Amino acid sequence: MTSSGMDTRPFATAGLGGLLRRPPVGALPDVTVRDALRRMMAERVGSVVVIDDQAARPLGVLTQRDVIERVVLPGGDLEEAVVGVMTGGVVSLPLAASAHQARLSLARHDLRHLVVVDADGAFAGVVSRGDLYASRSLDGEDLVEAIHAAGTIDALAAAARRIREAAGRMVEEGASAGHVCEWIAILNDLVVLSAVDLAEAEFDLPLVPWCWLAFGSEGRLEQTLDTDQDNGLVFVPETEADTEPLRQRFLPFARRVNALLDACGFPLCKGEVMAGNPRWCLSMTEWRGQFAGWISSAMPDDLLNATIFFDFRAVAGDVGLAASLQRWLLASTGDNALFLRFMADNALRGGPPLGRIRDFVVDKESGLLDLKRDGSRIFVDAARILALALGISDTATAGRLQAAGSLLGWPRREVDACVEAFDFIQQLRLRGQQEKAGPPNRIAPAALNELERAFLKESFRQARKLQHRLQLRYQL
Repeated sequence: MTSSGMDTRPFATAGLGGLLRRPPVGALPDVTVRDALRRMMAERVGSVVVIDDQAARPLGVLTQRDVIERVVLPGGDLEEAVVGVMTGGVVSLPLAASAHQARLSLARHDLRHLVVVDADGAFAGVVSRGDLYASRSLDGEDLVEAIHAAGTIDALAAAARRIREAAGRMVEEGASAGHVCEWIAILNDLVVLSAVDLAEAEFDLPLVPWCWLAFGSEGRLEQTLDTDQDNGLVFVPETEADTEPLRQRFLPFARRVNALLDACGFPLCKGEVMAGNPRWCLSMTEWRGQFAGWISSAMPDDLLNATIFFDFRAVAGDVGLAASLQRWLLASTGDNALFLRFMADNALRGGPPLGRIRDFVVDKESGLLDLKRDGSRIFVDAARILALALGISDTATAGRLQAAGSLLGWPRREVDACVEAFDFIQQLRLRGQQEKAGPPNRIAPAALNELERAFLKESFRQARKLQHRLQLRYQL
């Protein structure tokens, strides 16, 4: 496998703490504009964050451009305090927030820099678009604007169609699967946020913390061109007695969001894994109880639910709730070797379709391979188990594999080969969905050229190696 196509972006859901390049550059409210400018020059930055002098919480941001427009050009006084010149209403995220959440905030609020705070809300640093995207930029800024401007469901649905069309063009142009899937995830998240905003305007929601959760491929930032809804809602009642009344107030809102997303081209989940289903509109205590039940029982249905619900992330609302739930889940599974062994045994029941004589083992009737069931699923399942075992907060498969490889001391070239194999299979899935030549995720090996067949064969070998690592780890 070649490493020339490796995606070098930060782990899609890795915490923002690892992206902070320098100590925080802040200023107290009574510092003069002149002294703030001197600080910017000394630190070689274009802005300072104004913080209060008690808890160091961010109050606003002062940029060099602010100084020019608000002080210099109007003939103002550089000895004025920064608090009177700064831009208030800071958009911030906690250190534990993911890079994807930061990219989403930048896109949603049309920002170039984002303030990061610690667990106590104190200023911790600033990340920029450059930190989050390296050499790449968020393509399709006109699509971002179209989503922001969509004040009706028809306009939002039109923007969602344009996203799918643009993603299809990216696939045709040969963009890596990792880049395409993350691009889709950012824009689709903006659609979800807009749908939530439209629905929220129609309902008087309870004044309690709540969060819209994404599960499955959406939770892993691995949505393809053929995807339905997998979502839920978590809320925090003041007392246990408030739980059911709150659920009944949230359900109509959640069902409206599900209906809006359906109109935008995200079909309702056939298995009803949606926030509008009372089973998945739960309090924090109920979600923990649900997860704990699956972990302790580990029956086939429980293991199946784990493959869907354990890959979750926040999309809208109080993102801290999802982070809290994930910390609890990782703590609950990390020291439960028996449950992880059951998950590993379940993951090993199907292997890559490689034969001893022929290159591939295909379906006898159709002559096709199922790239999702027999290919990408193997990487996804193994990465999930390792993440739960090692306390890895990343939910993306590639990020989980990279983090697990680092923690377990795997050779970097082997980790790179594993990630590339997953990306290649995902790319074939995307291409098949774009061409719509047959059933989604299925492919005829004979339709591939010689080099593609060789890459696919090697990708399946990498999947087999990954399964072998699970066998050794859990002695199966």
